[in-house]
Amino acid sequence: MRLVLYTGKGGVGKTTTAAAAAACAAERGCRTLVASADAAHSLGDVLERRLGPEPLRVAPGLDALEIDARVEAGRHWGRIQQWLVSLLLYQGIEAVVAEELASLPGVEELAALLSVERFAESGEYELIVLDCAPTGSALRLLTLPDLGRGMVRVALPVLRAVTGAAVPIARRLLSVPLPGSDVFREVEELLYRKLAALQHRITCAETSVRLVVTPERMVIDEARRAFTELSLFEVAVDALVMNRLLPEAAAREPFFRDWSALQGRRRREVEALFAPLPVLLAPLREDEVTGLERLAAHGRELFAQAGPGALLCEAPRVRYAREGVDYVARIPLPHACAEGLDVAKVGDELVVTTPSRRRALALPRRIACLRLAEAKLDGGTLCVRFARADAEVA
Repeated sequence: MRLVLYTGKGGVGKTTTAAAAAACAAERGCRTLVASADAAHSLGDVLERRLGPEPLRVAPGLDALEIDARVEAGRHWGRIQQWLVSLLLYQGIEAVVAEELASLPGVEELAALLSVERFAESGEYELIVLDCAPTGSALRLLTLPDLGRGMVRVALPVLRAVTGAAVPIARRLLSVPLPGSDVFREVEELLYRKLAALQHRITCAETSVRLVVTPERMVIDEARRAFTELSLFEVAVDALVMNRLLPEAAAREPFFRDWSALQGRRRREVEALFAPLPVLLAPLREDEVTGLERLAAHGRELFAQAGPGALLCEAPRVRYAREGVDYVARIPLPHACAEGLDVAKVGDELVVTTPSRRRALALPRRIACLRLAEAKLDGGTLCVRFARADAEVA
């Protein structure tokens, strides 16, 4: 099952691109689901259909939905949320406010991904196209499973201890609402099994992200940052889509000549910056691309050389290698800057911090017992050398 996610700075046309890719794939006989994970849904507007949280058949072989993150959060977080609400009500907080406070940061984004995982596991679709929120929210969405799994080692021993002894005793002494074993079971299920499945789904070879850009400086810069952060979390990017390019004829018109030349320079810059990723080109249309017929035509032009569900480029992954008596970890960090980059070994994890993200990489056992000897950024790759604890420090 193939999962392709589209994201980009707000207003670059990612929803139209995702819908066009899905319509094109279905037209070519691929059982496809297109879903919106953006809180400000516009997928229904693009498809010209009224969508809900369950799949709606919009064309032969094509279903569409707009994920209701609150509904999904209730499905996976219901018992936990009910207990949090009861605890807040006990503190004298009004019911409406308590319900809002009980929706912890990241829960709704995580619920959106869990919804996608549910449909992926169903086996009903060959391709799922996900229209993500703008870049910043999409990065938070895609890195949550990795960050959440890091909580397991800390949270679960505490939860088991509390479930076994502390809660029964505390119930006899306190009137405050305390969580039952069902709440702890839901937390364990969420943190352990579901997040593990999501982590695998997002980082597996069948999943990739496509960044949608326009030939504008701020848009390109944001895409570069997103490419770095996604690479850090081993989320593969297999292509860029460059939207709203002026037609060649525009260069012959005095009013558009300079604009067309600027777009040409930006296009070449993007191709060089993101090489070897392919850059798919989409022209500026006379009007908005809406409705299945126009979306499918747009998709046919965009994917004339390859299928919408094809893996367009294989992204590099974190690699470990032995060099003499040492081991080296090579972590792809395209466009990263040494300034603001921090690397540390904490226990059996390698913690890499960029100006906006932090990731803890679980090290293989053979490497976890070694000390961090050196870290350097070399041409878009972070090279980290590990040596024996008794080896001489260079």
